[in-house]
Amino acid sequence: MFHKICAKKTDECSMLPETTKKLRKPKPWKHPHPITVEQLKQTREEFWDTAPHYGGQREIWDALQAAAEAELSLAQTIVDSAGIIVSSADMTVCYDERGAKYELPKYVLSEPTNLVRDS
Repeated sequence: MFHKICAKKTDECSMLPETTKKLRKPKPWKHPHPITVEQLKQTREEFWDTAPHYGGQREIWDALQAAAEAELSLAQTIVDSAGIIVSSADMTVCYDERGAKYELPKYVLSEPTNLVRDS
C-alpha cells in the first residue's frame, strides 16, 4: 500500500510505501567468508561513518543506527518517532518524510550465520 508525500512549499508529491509496517528481524544470512565479531563491528562502524555522505539527513541516519542497534520494540519506537517510513519490514529499505531513500545492509541489522565467535 502506498500513500502520497508532498513537499510543503512546492507541492511536489511522490508515492511512498505505507508507514505502518511492523519491524521484524532480518532473515538469516551468510557472509561470503566467515567473519569475526571484531571484523563485523569494524564493518558496521565504517558503514555508519560513511552513510550520511550518500545522501539523506544526518538525523535520520542517526535514528536508523539507533534502531538497528536496539531491540525490536525500541527500534519500532525510534523509527516511528523520527518519522521514518519503513518500506521493508527488516529495515533494509527506508525513506524519510521528504522521500529520501535509506538502504541498510543486512550486516548492520543482524549477525551472519557464519559469525566466528571468540573462544
